Amino acid sequence: MPGSLSRVVITGMGVITPLGSTLESLWEALCAGRSGIRPITAFPVEDQPTKIAAIVPDFVPEQYVDRKQARHLDRCTQFAIAAARLALADSGLDPAEGPDSVGACIGTGAGCLGTIEEEIEVLRVGGPRRVSPFLAAMMLPSMPAAQVSIQLGLKGPVRAISTACATGADNVAAGMELIQMGAARAVVAGGADALITPLGLAAFASSRSLSRHNEEPEKASRPFDRRRDGFVMGEGAGVVVLEEIEAARARGARIHAEILGYGATADAHHITAPPEDGAGLVRAIKLALRSAALPPEAVDYVNAHGTSTPLNDRVETLALKEALGQHAYRIPVNSTKSMIGHLLGAAGAVELVVTVLSLQRGFVHPTANLEEPDPDCDLDYVPNVGRPARIRVALSNSLAFGGHNTSLVVGKL
Repeated sequence: MPGSLSRVVITGMGVITPLGSTLESLWEALCAGRSGIRPITAFPVEDQPTKIAAIVPDFVPEQYVDRKQARHLDRCTQFAIAAARLALADSGLDPAEGPDSVGACIGTGAGCLGTIEEEIEVLRVGGPRRVSPFLAAMMLPSMPAAQVSIQLGLKGPVRAISTACATGADNVAAGMELIQMGAARAVVAGGADALITPLGLAAFASSRSLSRHNEEPEKASRPFDRRRDGFVMGEGAGVVVLEEIEAARARGARIHAEILGYGATADAHHITAPPEDGAGLVRAIKLALRSAALPPEAVDYVNAHGTSTPLNDRVETLALKEALGQHAYRIPVNSTKSMIGHLLGAAGAVELVVTVLSLQRGFVHPTANLEEPDPDCDLDYVPNVGRPARIRVALSNSLAFGGHNTSLVVGKL
């Protein structure tokens, strides 16, 4: 980072995704072009226009939290705790060692909707006396962050930023700032969401945001393809452990990557649609590069927001060309959502993890289902087959309902 700001590095990563709950299982599946999108079987979908989603398979919360406590935690919070435990284990950091200054920045895009839906039905059938006494705490959007703090013994500052689909990325940025301010020696940061419920599915379907390609679920998410018709809902969590670089080196930590900079802007335009020229995202990318003290030509790879919605993919393409100039045509750009769907509040954090894996492995996973390129989406989107790439600096974009734009720049040490 330029000036006197502390350099912040990633020393641990953890994920809970539709393609696995280890870094290796996720990476292997992405590189092979496998999809985690399946028909929904957890609840009736006969009357729903969209009948598919990317659901985390075989998740056992008791592997990460006490069985009795797990019963009083929403699935979203369970995901957050699981990913945080995995990230902390990967980092080798012991929060109990040293001063009480390990913080948490964990957000959720829409809170604990599954629990709320269940208790509304309890209220309808049994009346207010039957509502769980745990609901008041369970439904709070700050609860994933709070429970991560409680379960992992993190006594530093705790934050829970909620910016819809930019939530994961914004919480990582907030964690970086806490370290640079000296408020924490390390931060567990990321996002989680679990909105694949009858109401959650109906809400996004009613906004005409979702794909209705129900016949071939694995082909429904098709970013930058001419036949794309909406995103596919996903669920999961992504968490990273952030540390000041010298502190990480002093304890002999393995450093995955350095966060070089970030930019965040608002479109101030529309509740769901970005402006046609992508001006907000352009500014976010330029701010991220400016804070990293890097020119556009330094970027070797972009992990795009790439939702598979008609407007988003075209606007993101325009924004990349405006922010990076002709250099945008020379680098690989891909969409992780083509295989894991849109993890909403978890998306930015999980995609940051994938970006870091690409840095480490020197490989760019494919954008699946890109069979008929949209003429308006004319960058190198790595269609269907991944490839080796020399990556020193990478950009990860997140856009969100409400007009939030966040870009993170990470670099290889």
